[in-house]
Amino acid sequence: EKMKLGTTTGFKLAALVLAFFASLAHAKFSLGVRDSIMIAHSFKGEEFGPAQQMHGATYTVDVEFEAEELVDKCNWVVDIGEASEILSNVLRKYNFKNLNELFPDDNTTTEFMCKAIFDDIAACLENFKGSMCVKLHESHKAWASYTGDV
Repeated sequence: EKMKLGTTTGFKLAALVLAFFASLAHAKFSLGVRDSIMIAHSFKGEEFGPAQQMHGATYTVDVEFEAEELVDKCNWVVDIGEASEILSNVLRKYNFKNLNELFPDDNTTTEFMCKAIFDDIAACLENFKGSMCVKLHESHKAWASYTGDV
C-alpha cells in the first residue's frame, strides 16, 4: 500500500529519513585527554544523607574535543600536548583542595564540577572551534559529564 505524504505516518517516515541524513552530515572527529584530581567536600541538604559530612573523592577527568574538520596542515582536532597541559593546569586549582572553600555557596556535585572545569578549560582555548565534553568519573561505576560548544 502506498503511503500518502501529509499523513501522520508519512510525516514520521520523512522525519526519520531527514534525521538519518542529518546524522551523516554531522560526523565529527574527536580527541580526548585524561588526568585526575583528589578533592574534599561536603554537601548541604538532607537529600545528600551521609555526604553532608566532609568526605574525599578521587576523580578521573576526561576531556573530549570534537570538531567537524581537522585543523589545516596539522590534521588534528587540537594539539594533544597542549590539551593535556591545559587540563593539568586547570585541575591544579582543585587538586588536594576543599571545594567548599572554593565554592562556598554551591554544592560541588560531580555535575557541578564538570561545568566548572568546562568553563575553566574553555577560557584557555584560543583557536579551537567545536564542542567539548568534560566527564568526571567518581568510580568505574559512576560518572557525570557536561557538553557544550566552545
